[in-house]
Amino acid sequence: MGRGGGGETLRATAVTAPATVESTVLAATTPGSAPEEPPASVAVPQAGQSDLILLRRVGAVDPASLDGYRAHGGYAALRRAFALGPATVIREVTDAGLVGRGGAAFPTGRKWQATAAQPDHPHYLVCNADESEPGTFKDRVIMEGDPYSLVEAMTIAAYAIGAHKGYLYLRGEYPRALQRMEHAIDQARARGLLGDDILGQGYAFDIETRRGAGAYICGEETALFNSIEGYRGEPRSKPPFPVEKGLFGKPTAENNVETLVNVLPILTMGAQAYAAIGTGKSTGPKLFCVSGSVDRPGIYELPFGATLGELLDLAGVRKRLRAVLLGGAAGGFVRPDELDIPLTFEGTREAGTTLGSGVVMAFDDTVPLPRLLLRIAEFFRDESCGQCVPCRVGTVRQEEALHRIAERTGTDAAGDIALLREVGRAMRDASICGLGQTAWNAVESAIDRLGAYE
Repeated sequence: MGRGGGGETLRATAVTAPATVESTVLAATTPGSAPEEPPASVAVPQAGQSDLILLRRVGAVDPASLDGYRAHGGYAALRRAFALGPATVIREVTDAGLVGRGGAAFPTGRKWQATAAQPDHPHYLVCNADESEPGTFKDRVIMEGDPYSLVEAMTIAAYAIGAHKGYLYLRGEYPRALQRMEHAIDQARARGLLGDDILGQGYAFDIETRRGAGAYICGEETALFNSIEGYRGEPRSKPPFPVEKGLFGKPTAENNVETLVNVLPILTMGAQAYAAIGTGKSTGPKLFCVSGSVDRPGIYELPFGATLGELLDLAGVRKRLRAVLLGGAAGGFVRPDELDIPLTFEGTREAGTTLGSGVVMAFDDTVPLPRLLLRIAEFFRDESCGQCVPCRVGTVRQEEALHRIAERTGTDAAGDIALLREVGRAMRDASICGLGQTAWNAVESAIDRLGAYE
């Protein structure tokens, strides 16, 4: 897509499926055999449904066209934000019950209020688009299919917290998302929707993109700040918290892509109408990334409170379901007889698992669980930044134990399982950040809930 053009009309981001060994080998060994980019309906199987809120423009509006975005409700939320004023915008977000969609589920309104109240200036807004959790691709779909929504949402968030500079920290492996976001930022700036006097309101705000370099740890907000500042991506100790001393030592609000775009319907619908969607404690719509042993992988939008079984029915789960991984590599497994778990933060917590960022990976009985667990352990060993001993050593010891179990095909595993539990507790209790604290989750749940080595 040209930076100034409207090419690739209606071709939003894609998930190619189903992938087979034969098709993958053929594509890798046959020159010029790369398939055409699939239509948006592949990335968003619900595309075109009238009840969608966050995904309603994906596949229906040219992602390069600012006029198309505005014709489908774009910038109505920003105009209402200017009419309400910063304090009322924050109150609307708070009353709507919006919580972070990256997995921590921290109340967004509280974060914004705490940032806005800081006397130290300047304030910064950071959008975390370093979407690195295995199985997660929802932010990519939004940035590639509806980029102006993120530009508008970042502008509203910055206005609310009193920031005049925002950073979009984008995963380095998302070149199409980068291209479309930079085009959207350029077009918004050219049309007076970014810059020194947005919509003639006397408010100045602009966005700078920064690309990550492939480090999973930079999804942690303080490691992300270090990366933007040009330092090694390692988490900082807390306190002080980012709302007090974040990017460049100044008050900073950090939100991920999905969290920010939820602000748009809150302002256009009103907090009360938004809060009526979902449940009392988990309000609004939620995006779920469904992949694995399903017929229709992709992004699904459902209100909080839908069950895991209802989601998998939409995706066409295959027969002989063996397990479902919720929350990605940092999440936990559930059994096929637990599909009535409500997809809410409180519902998954009560069930002894986690919703995380919305990853749902289904596995049938052809998937060798020991090998899958070993791959997860290898991932955490590779991605540990090495700053703290519990994680730096623990992820290696976890992988070694799983290697030994896999080589013995699960027999005589009791000693290594006892070691895994000890190492897992140490990582969970003593690691500096969420990487080490969650590196044992999937393995623990596979042992305890699935009987992976029995």
